[in-house]
Amino acid sequence: MGVKLSVVCATPLLACTVFLVGCSTVTEDKTIGMSPKALYSEAKELMDGNQWDKAIPYLEKLEARAAGTPLAQQAQLDKAFAHHKSGEVAQALATLERFMKLHPASPAMDYALYLQGLINFNDDLGMFSAISRQDLSERDQKASKEAFESFRELVTRFPESPYAQDASQRMTYIVGSLAQYEVHVARYYYRRGAYLAAINRAQTAIADYREVPALEEALFIVYKSYDALGMASLRDDAKRVLLSSYPKTQFLTLGGRPNTDPWWKLW
Repeated sequence: MGVKLSVVCATPLLACTVFLVGCSTVTEDKTIGMSPKALYSEAKELMDGNQWDKAIPYLEKLEARAAGTPLAQQAQLDKAFAHHKSGEVAQALATLERFMKLHPASPAMDYALYLQGLINFNDDLGMFSAISRQDLSERDQKASKEAFESFRELVTRFPESPYAQDASQRMTYIVGSLAQYEVHVARYYYRRGAYLAAINRAQTAIADYREVPALEEALFIVYKSYDALGMASLRDDAKRVLLSSYPKTQFLTLGGRPNTDPWWKLW
């Protein structure tokens, strides 16, 4: 009997202990009772201090409590930017898409499009870019194309927007990057002896793009590929077009890519 009594008495004690431990893990909501204005003030102070991850919860609370007001729209845009600065690309883009669906007539739509394009533009190549000399043309172009579409919509719908000029410059950069991507692939094929594939890819760049720096190398790759295939007539035609388009080209004299800084370093 004594053993049974001991077990019965110990069980509630254990339950109480577990209950107390569980209670100690509950996080206190510090925003209870805060007005929307106070929430935004706190979030802005955190963002000003580059504490993006800490600002996001305040912006989420603000969006909920100020629903239907311009302040809630501002909270959405700030939250998208905070996600962007925190490296959370998917969350940032999802927030912007939700904003655009909920507020199609918002006076801040031009900024939303600009931010959407900026996030997809993604020109941060990382700490090793100076060593590898890698540029955007050497990576997947899906995000670049999506950025271009956002910038194009911004410039088309809001030509007077303060973001339109920068968007236009970035569109020019993206077009150059897309052309350079085709040349990058053509160069890859050429170096591996796949000369017909190199010609096809270089000619894609020549056909699809106009007045971008990458076309000079595209013509050079066509010339070198025909030369490697022993197709003298087509080789000479490619050389003639190259010299006609770029009389001062260094590709022929240096026998390869000029050893200069990449054309794409605009920012």
